[in-house]
Amino acid sequence: MLSSEYIAGSVNANPALVRKELSNLRNNGLILSKEGKSGGYSLGKPAQHIKLSDVYQSVKQHSILGQAKNLPNPDCPVGKQINNHLDNLYNEMEDTLLKKLGAIRLAEFSKKFD
Repeated sequence: MLSSEYIAGSVNANPALVRKELSNLRNNGLILSKEGKSGGYSLGKPAQHIKLSDVYQSVKQHSILGQAKNLPNPDCPVGKQINNHLDNLYNEMEDTLLKKLGAIRLAEFSKKFD
């Protein structure tokens, strides 16, 4: 069991942010949590059964290309088409990313840190 403070220190991040992501991972069955003095977080299933694509889909927040806050000008030849083209590009990129991550198990990836 690892505490969120320990994990946050390891990746140099705010413990509250780490707890938010750990909650997402827990909600998707990838980790377990235990409260109390001897509590913390551990894997929810064996590492060989966790694909990196599972982790990615549990914690991803937004489009990797971002989203515009303003709607493009519908009278502009580029503006009226940009969101559709960016969405298509994003979907192609994410499909490629998920395919690559789906081929890698957490157990395999963790060996890089031995």
